[in-house]
This record gives sequence, C-alpha cells and structure tokens, in this order.
Amino acid sequence: MKFIDEAIIQVLAGKGGDGVASFRREKFIPKGGPDGGDGGRGGSVFAIADRNINTLIDYRFARIHRAKNGQNGQGSDRYGKSAEDIVLRVPVGTLIKDSTTDETIADLVRDQQKVLLAKGGAGGIGNLHFKSSTNRAPRQFTYGEPGQEFELKLELKVLADVGLLGMPNAGKSTLIRAVSSARPKVADYPFTTLQPNLGMVRIDQNRSFVMADIPGLIEGAAEGVGLGHHFLKHLSRTRLLLHVVDMMPPNEDTDLVHEAQALVKELQKYDESLYQKPRWLVLNKTDMMPAENRAELCRQFVEKLGWKDKYFIISALTSEGCKSLTYAIMDYLEQNLPPQPENQIPEDEFVDP
Repeated sequence: MKFIDEAIIQVLAGKGGDGVASFRREKFIPKGGPDGGDGGRGGSVFAIADRNINTLIDYRFARIHRAKNGQNGQGSDRYGKSAEDIVLRVPVGTLIKDSTTDETIADLVRDQQKVLLAKGGAGGIGNLHFKSSTNRAPRQFTYGEPGQEFELKLELKVLADVGLLGMPNAGKSTLIRAVSSARPKVADYPFTTLQPNLGMVRIDQNRSFVMADIPGLIEGAAEGVGLGHHFLKHLSRTRLLLHVVDMMPPNEDTDLVHEAQALVKELQKYDESLYQKPRWLVLNKTDMMPAENRAELCRQFVEKLGWKDKYFIISALTSEGCKSLTYAIMDYLEQNLPPQPENQIPEDEFVDP
C-alpha cells in the first residue's frame, strides 16, 4: 500500500429538517388544534483515531464527505427523523487543521479518540410549539439550520519514541530490522527507504518502545535535493533521535565529519525544536573496520566531530552492540517520561471546533 501522509478533504454536515405548520383535521373533530412536528437533526461528521490504519490513502481519492439532511416534520405530531452521523477513521497521530486558517482543530494521539469536525444543523420547530391560550391556531414554524462546512487538511505524524536520522545508506533500515520485527527494504544503494517504517523494540515482557525509520536526509534537502524535508515531520513526536553514521562509506574520499555536520544543519533549518531534541550518535558498519584499531578510529571521528554526548559503536548487520544500545534507550525513556497533561480528556469526549 502506498504511504500517504497528507490529504485535503471537505466535510459537509447535514441541514436540519424543517418544522411544519399543520392542523388536526379528522371526522367529528372540526376544530382540531395545531399538530405540526419538528424537523430532524442533520447528520454530523466525526473523526476517530484507529490504530489499525497506517495511511491517509483513503482520503487522497475520497475528498468530499457529506452527511445527510434531517427529515422534515409532518402533521399528526410526527417529528422528522434525524440523519445518521458519519465517522471518518484515520490513523493514530493524525493532525487535523482548517486548510483556510491553518488553525489546529484536533491532534488525535490516542486510539479511539474522537473529534467533531462538522456539526449537523438543528431541526426546525413545528407549529405545535407555538400554540397558546391567545394563539390557538398558530401558523408559525421554523426552518432547519444549515450544517457546518469546512475544508480540512489531514497530516499524519507517526507516533514513535525513537527516531533514526542519517544519510542515505547509513544502515538505518538494517538497524531497525536487527532490533525489531519490522522488515523494511534493504539494498546496497541510496534511498532504499521511500517511506517511514515503524518497529516495536521489545526489551522484555513489559518493556518496549517504538522506533521510526525515515528516508535518508542529505545536504541541500532544504532546497529540495533528494527527498527533501518531507518526512522529517514524522520525527517531531519522538523523544530521542539516533544519528546513524556509516563508518565505512563506499567512496573512500567521503568526509564523514562534513556529512554529519551537514545533516545536523539541515535538521536545524527544518525545525529548531527538532534540532534541540536529545540526540545520540550511532557509529554503524564497524564490522568492516579492522578489529585492532576500530575503537581508536571511532574515537578520532567523535573527537573531530566535537561530539560531547553519548555515542555507540555497533554493526547492525551482525547485531554487534545493538543490545547495549537498545537497553540504554529503554533506560533513558523510562527515566525521562513525557509530561502528562493536567486535565486529560476522557476517551468518549469529543472536541467541537
């Protein structure tokens, strides 16, 4: 299935049914009173987060979502039937914005979280409600209210605890295959990964975290080189970034320090908050380096880079060093839990835009 992470849709709630002016006319009842019923409520449009959906592809092609109108009221005290609501199921992690104002309507980060996108119009009132001691034959009634209409932008940002960042062919996909059950495509050429991949890394029975792999980032991405910044938004929800470096690039003239610094600059160009996230250095493909001076070569690279934080020496292909890396990540995530909102919204409560 093609990965689609953005879509623009129109949601149109139903109009409320009209009330009716009617009078009771039956045999032997010559002066029956008013009996016009109310119109039914128009259908509303909701969105609900579903963990079983991974892409917005359904909304790339089905752009208009229209709820039905409420039924008009009828005589003999008969009320119009309210229209059924429609529910749009979207992936967990979907951000919903008004495409005109760019205002955020909802951020669906929990499974089964529900939000109201467009409210159906209220039904009109029949003349049954206008009768009084001084107005015994009212002919007043009201029309149903129109439903809300919006053009919305759906933007998917995957939910992951850890994000992999690196140049193309740095071994990010091999790493996520080595530590999780995810099976992204792996090949010996750049830009093998064309869409984000998620993997569940299980440390033991009750300890696990989610890792995200995105297409490689290269120098000049801000100007549209390569796949650009398009997929960097999928790292915005992560709590820790792993900067994966290929220590044995195919081109011997490659300046690893320059590449690593260029990637960090591209990250800062895209989003300062993403640049400020905790970031660890992961030196990959070290199984291809001479065993006797592997540690020294890695130390020299880290020193030239001016890196002061944690770094790990691994081989994703042979899984060497991967276990210590995942345990260190798990310890960090447990010690740095995300802040909990003071007033959490109940699961069954929705937001009215």
